[in-house]
Amino acid sequence: MKKYIGFFKSFLFQHTLCWCFLFLGLNTIQAAPDTVFNVKTFGAKGDSSTLDTQAINNTIEAAAKAGGGTVYFPAGTYLSFSIRLKSHISLYLDQGATILAATPSDKMGYDAPETAINDTFQDFGHSHWQNSLIWGENLEDISILGPGIIHGKGLSRSGPYRAPIGNKAIALKLCRNVTLKDFTILYGGHFGILATGVDNLTIDNLKIDTNRDGMDIDCCKNVRISNCTVNSPWDDAICLKSSFALGYARPTENVTITNCSVSGFDRGTFYNGTYLRNEAHLVPDKEGPTGRIKFGTESNGGFKNITISNCVFEYCRGLALETVDGGLLEDVTITNITMRDIINSPIFLRLGGRMRAPEGTAVGALRRINISNINVYNADSRFASLISGIPGHDIEDIRLSNISIWYRPLDSISKKTIQQEVPEYEKDYPEPQKFGIIPAYGFFIRHVKNIELSNVNLHLIGNETRPAMILTDVKGIKLRNVTTAKGADSRTLVMKDVSELSIKDSAPLRDKDDKKIQSKSY
Repeated sequence: MKKYIGFFKSFLFQHTLCWCFLFLGLNTIQAAPDTVFNVKTFGAKGDSSTLDTQAINNTIEAAAKAGGGTVYFPAGTYLSFSIRLKSHISLYLDQGATILAATPSDKMGYDAPETAINDTFQDFGHSHWQNSLIWGENLEDISILGPGIIHGKGLSRSGPYRAPIGNKAIALKLCRNVTLKDFTILYGGHFGILATGVDNLTIDNLKIDTNRDGMDIDCCKNVRISNCTVNSPWDDAICLKSSFALGYARPTENVTITNCSVSGFDRGTFYNGTYLRNEAHLVPDKEGPTGRIKFGTESNGGFKNITISNCVFEYCRGLALETVDGGLLEDVTITNITMRDIINSPIFLRLGGRMRAPEGTAVGALRRINISNINVYNADSRFASLISGIPGHDIEDIRLSNISIWYRPLDSISKKTIQQEVPEYEKDYPEPQKFGIIPAYGFFIRHVKNIELSNVNLHLIGNETRPAMILTDVKGIKLRNVTTAKGADSRTLVMKDVSELSIKDSAPLRDKDDKKIQSKSY
């Protein structure tokens, strides 16, 4: 009997203790501060006409004072000027919620652009962050989330300018541990997203339909961009940069871009589902819709350790890797890309000497690039695929494999303007069109050392009057299973100052190995 009584007492004690801990836990939960801060609780109206700037910023301040939390935007349209982020804060835009950029007046508007650390070597827009709809500087652990919309209706898409004008939807400087996820940016101004010196940045499942750059990733480290669709006919869609805006050169490095789609349909027509193509003549540089993935042009700090995979290009410019301001562009792998209706070079690799950089900066380098599994249909053949260094500075160690390109023919006007000699344009802005009509339809390769083309197929959609490939000042080139279509010009390969040429299994070329070629055509 004593044994059973002892067991009962022990059982009763243990369960009483459990109930005490349970009640203590419930009381602790009830006493914990609320970590969700509804902007309407702090006075935001969300009626599209009341200016909600102060209420939104007050909500952020309250969350920050509480140690962090979620600033919640329920359904509604919140008219606002500059929203100032704080550390440990998440903005959550619920379904039906829109942050609408207000139109400035003489008396009220966006935060003034701060004094620039350096605005000598890059455009005005890259050098300022506070003149934005949403901005943050020197922050950590921040996010903007949710299925809502950021509408930059009142933002400018050009510059320079002074307060009270804003020109970016989201601008972040020297932040870390940042997540941007699930929302839509419509008309984001000069930059939908400008991230400068941001480390540990995740951008996922965004839809951007904008009137200048979609996202600029500048001087950032450890960046993950995935599942995004960016339509930006008037500028680049996803653009990696490494400017001097921080006052020193800093590389953009350790970047992955995957499962993304870029395009150049008319502004707003990706978002509304009409996908129109009527505004190409309105593009600022008059060279057709942009909307691509690009490295550069700002390239002081360089780019390294970058992968791009599983991306789609439609009705836009092609892939561009550029370093022209002294930075190193190296160790890049690009694979599984499909392109359709490309309006300039499908592949553009450019090492230049523009040198918007401190005096004495040396020309940079472009090397160790691996591009594979690319399928391009209906590409503009006027500019071929361009891979060009400058005299004395070769692009090095390039591998192109499993690439098929279908080029559309020149129109009757373009045929009259084919260049016999392609200028170097060493110090010019790097863009394929700047070189003029290239005298080859497929590849123009110049000032390159150690390049291999493997399983590369060039096709023609219509008639062609130019040879397939031109090589000039190339030191070491392998062609393996390279096939080219022939037009009126029966030549496949035109060469000048080429050494260490090796051709195997390439139609219509015969297998051969040549140590030195001064000038020859096959």
